[in-house]
Amino acid sequence: MEKITIMEQLKRADEEHYAVPHFNYSDIWDMTAIVKAAEEMHSPVILAGVPKVTNALGMEVVGAAARAMAENARTPVYLHLDHSTDIQICKDACEENFSTVMIDGSKESLEKNIEMVKDVVEYAHPRGIFVEGEIGKIKGNTEESQYTEGDFLVQVKDAVQLVESTHADILAVGIGTAHGFYKGKPEINFQRLAEVNEALKLPLVLHGGTGIPEEDVRKAIRNGINKVNVGTIIKYTYLSSVQETLNRTGPTIHTIDLMFPAVEAIKEEVKRWIKVCMSDNKA
Repeated sequence: MEKITIMEQLKRADEEHYAVPHFNYSDIWDMTAIVKAAEEMHSPVILAGVPKVTNALGMEVVGAAARAMAENARTPVYLHLDHSTDIQICKDACEENFSTVMIDGSKESLEKNIEMVKDVVEYAHPRGIFVEGEIGKIKGNTEESQYTEGDFLVQVKDAVQLVESTHADILAVGIGTAHGFYKGKPEINFQRLAEVNEALKLPLVLHGGTGIPEEDVRKAIRNGINKVNVGTIIKYTYLSSVQETLNRTGPTIHTIDLMFPAVEAIKEEVKRWIKVCMSDNKA
């Protein structure tokens, strides 16, 4: 369908106090579930693939499948490359006309991070593609990130320097969230988030959505978050459904009949997150 750009969508989210939900997929089945849920909830949505997925399936294959779904969807669907630490993979995604690409230099020095983001921006912007950077660190030990040290909090001056030096369009900020399941309640530094939001007039991203209480997600949105990333619970729901069906039927079931229940289960979880992000009926 015809749609506004992702940057226009994020600006609208900021003005109307909701967030655009971003969901990580593993293959065409959870991709299908995400789009179906978005259509049913009349919500914009971001389909996101990490390099582990795009490398395994092939960037061209992933891009073609996601584009076909986005073009045929009855709601705005955007394509995103998530958490790439490899500049070339970002450029490959640009060639497949992803809406946005993320170059994650957060584990590097600030100078190196700036250098990486600037390189991708200079390649992406002439092609009409927007770039997400990261400052501070998102904790966790998953395919999205492998950071488990203690110093994670974004520094406002570093965030300003990165954006001003690179002209990045979107910024993920380290405020205490983590990839994977949390052990205990996540401690989010809302004060620092508000400070970054005050200093920078661009969309901010909350990574590590799975496990954050609904009230904290919405508080983050009130303090400047315009995009919320959800991945772990999608994989968990997918595999739990497959396991449950196989336990009941055994491995003689047809693959299609195995996947349909998984699609329905994922779809319900995506719809729940759309409501958390308050993006239902915002398409």
